[in-house]
Amino acid sequence: MADQTLFAAQRRTLILDEIRRSGAVRVADLVTQFGVSDMTIRRDLDALARQGTVQKVHGGAVATGAASSFEPGFDAKSELEEGTKAALADAAAELVEPGTVVALSAGTTTYAVASRLLGIPRLTVVTNSLRIADLLWAAESEGKESVPSLLVTGGAPTRSAALVGALADQTIRTLHVDLLVLGVHGVSEQAGLTTPNLAEAQTNRALIASARRTVVVADHTKWGVVGLSSFATLSEVDCFITDDALPAAARSTLAQAVGELVVVPAGA
Repeated sequence: MADQTLFAAQRRTLILDEIRRSGAVRVADLVTQFGVSDMTIRRDLDALARQGTVQKVHGGAVATGAASSFEPGFDAKSELEEGTKAALADAAAELVEPGTVVALSAGTTTYAVASRLLGIPRLTVVTNSLRIADLLWAAESEGKESVPSLLVTGGAPTRSAALVGALADQTIRTLHVDLLVLGVHGVSEQAGLTTPNLAEAQTNRALIASARRTVVVADHTKWGVVGLSSFATLSEVDCFITDDALPAAARSTLAQAVGELVVVPAGA
């Protein structure tokens, strides 16, 4: 049963502990856990954000501070910015033509893209994501029509269910991909595209080198986040898809740096 007798400072300490442990929290889950109102939890997150210990996102908060070398697991990230990720995925799927080879990097937004490729005829999907592979395997086993042919790169799994390392990189270097849809941990003008994982950065470089066109899908919360390792500059991006909650200054920077900037309405 939720303990409603906690003082605000105690509750915020427990919330911060949970964010540091899991990498992210949802407002709805904290309301249930502590037995307080939605507004009380949002005030708690506002207070923690002002201290610089967390970063608020739509529906919850994620860890900051040591985040340059830490990445929440797939499940922790999957329920954050759900509506916006769906809007980004819809826009990315519109770029996919029947009969092409599409590479999808690991990530929750690219997973949303993968779900929208079911039904596009004669596709081949290359991925280093265990979750995307599971999605496509399940669709095939259910007998759905026009399920893409699947090529999994192999490699060692990371916390975010990405296959990385020498085996993945070697496989990717032998391939020629029409379109790469790439998720990122962070984006900035100076650092470009970044990830907390050195091995994943190397695998992402291999994916970019294999692709004729690179499309990045990144919601507004990724702007200004700098992971441990850079793997591409903004000028290497052919198309950058983001949402309209991104500040105007950041949009201007991206519009000048990338080949094409696509801005979609933020999801509910």
